[in-house]
Amino acid sequence: MASPLKCDLCSKPATVHLTQIVNNKVHKVDLCEECAQAKGITDPNGFSLADLLLKASLNPEVPAAGLRCEHCGFTQNDFKKHGRFGCPQCYETFRSMVEPMLDNMHKGTKHTGKVPQKALDRQSLYDRLTQLETNLDEAIKSERYEDAARYRDEIHQVKQAFEPKSQQPTHDD
Repeated sequence: MASPLKCDLCSKPATVHLTQIVNNKVHKVDLCEECAQAKGITDPNGFSLADLLLKASLNPEVPAAGLRCEHCGFTQNDFKKHGRFGCPQCYETFRSMVEPMLDNMHKGTKHTGKVPQKALDRQSLYDRLTQLETNLDEAIKSERYEDAARYRDEIHQVKQAFEPKSQQPTHDD
């Protein structure tokens, strides 16, 4: 029979086992009953998954334990209990606590956003139209009228792609 798991904090037999999956990596925490109670994990009102994700309650090196937001008075324990901050200033006050959590949960700590594909397509059409108009002007100046006619036709096609479908003329007349 396999030997029982030991508590990650004090090496007593572990009775509380928590598993967290972040970025397809499994992180397991094994605690004895005493350590689990001390960290508030067995108390449904005091336990916060956000705090566990931070590993702040299990990592004694995190200095945020004594911090208090000067603006609203929120503490790390308030964050553990409620799972959210009291004001926008809390994010700056508890930065040392928040950044490791965000880094574990997301790809980095800065929000970079994304551009909708429709906007990228529209920008691409606009860039193409600008290039075609430049090419048309150059073809006319150098008297390359066949090229100019081709650019004119392409410009017409690109402009049709810009127009909403309801505004495009119909040829049912």
